[in-house]
Formats: sequence, structure tokens, C-alpha cells
Amino acid sequence: MARVLVLEDEDDIRAFIVINLKRAGYEVLQAGTGEEALEIVNNSNDIDMAVLDVMLPGIDGFEVCRKIREKDRNMGIIMLTAKSQELDKISGLTMGADDYMIKPFSPMELVARIDALARRVEMLNGGKQKNLVSGPFRIDTAARVVLKNEVEIDLTQIEYSIMKLFIENEEQSLTREEILNSVWGENYFGDPKIVDVNIRRLRRKIEDDPSNPKYIKTIWGYGYRWRKEE
Repeated sequence: MARVLVLEDEDDIRAFIVINLKRAGYEVLQAGTGEEALEIVNNSNDIDMAVLDVMLPGIDGFEVCRKIREKDRNMGIIMLTAKSQELDKISGLTMGADDYMIKPFSPMELVARIDALARRVEMLNGGKQKNLVSGPFRIDTAARVVLKNEVEIDLTQIEYSIMKLFIENEEQSLTREEILNSVWGENYFGDPKIVDVNIRRLRRKIEDDPSNPKYIKTIWGYGYRWRKEE
């Protein structure tokens, strides 16, 4: 899951951006000031993209862009502004931005720009995908393997896909239908109980005590939830 930093001082606009990016499957970090954004960037090495508002009190979006580029040449950057002047566009691109959007913009356009930028960032990084970590589990998404305490677990591809879905959505309750659609596809017309069968098998492989599961919790009458170990 790609991580996106959203820098926007107007709460309503920031919330609008965040909810649409989350719906599109991105993990989102939020900042209301340039200072806060730089603190997040300086304390994190795994931000893939940034959406930066230009006009901010204190450190503006241009300066944040410049500082990011000093640290990371490959992070994708989109600048946002309420202005349409060519000078602002040129300034942002000169500072190292990849793209530029003028407010107001549609959520579909924003997500499309982010999706395109995500593909470019992945190519710049050699197409390598990242590890997903939850408690003692680590998923190597490039090798498509799951490890517990750094010991590989022998999983089928379906079981791997279920694990990946859970860890990408840890602490979130997922319905059986959501799991079915995500893993088997929306065009699957078999018995939905296949979800329960595979989760029973998965529990036998990953749980210390499958009869008293610690990680895959059943939400009765609803579905399942992945519980991250404290």
C-alpha cells in the first residue's frame, strides 16, 4: 500500500483529499502546516508521494517541496494551489514537483493523478514492492511470501492473498463478501463458504492456538478482523 503525505491547512479540503485517497486504497499521513509536514518527512523513510498545498502560513508548499527533494529524489510530488498563474506552476516544477493541480478539482482527477504518479514512482524505485509488517508477521510482496518471526509459512496463493488483505486492513472488520470479492474476484459465483474454509486452514498455519485465534478474529454475523498483536 503506497503512503501519501497530504499537506493542506484548510481542514475541510484536507479531509476531502484524505477520504478520497483512502477510498482508493492509499495510506495517508496528514499535516496542516509546512513545519508539521517536514517533521513527518524527516521522521519517515517510506513516504511514496506528497500532495502539497502552495499557500500556507509559515513554511509554504514550495519550501516543503524543495526540502523533500533534498532528502528524496524519487518521492512523487503534486502541488495544489488556488491560483492559476503560470508563475506558480513554473515555481513548483522548478522546485522539483512532478505535477500540478488547481483548486477546485474533482476527486476522480486527483486519484487519477496520484495513481499515475504511483506507477512512475514504482518504476523509479526499480519496481520493488515493500514489506508489510504486523506483529510477528512480515509479507515480502515481491517474493509473495509470508514470514512469522522471520520463518516462512507454507501458504497457498489464496491463503497468501487473504493474509495480505488482512494486514493491509489490520484492525478493520471485513465482511465475507468483501474478502470474497477481493481474493476471488467479483465474478466468482461459487459457494461463499469458501472464505470460512480457507480461513480455518490459514488459522492452522499461523495461529499459536487455532482453536483460540489471536490474530484472525471472527465477527459473528459479519465477517473477520485482523488483530495486530500489541
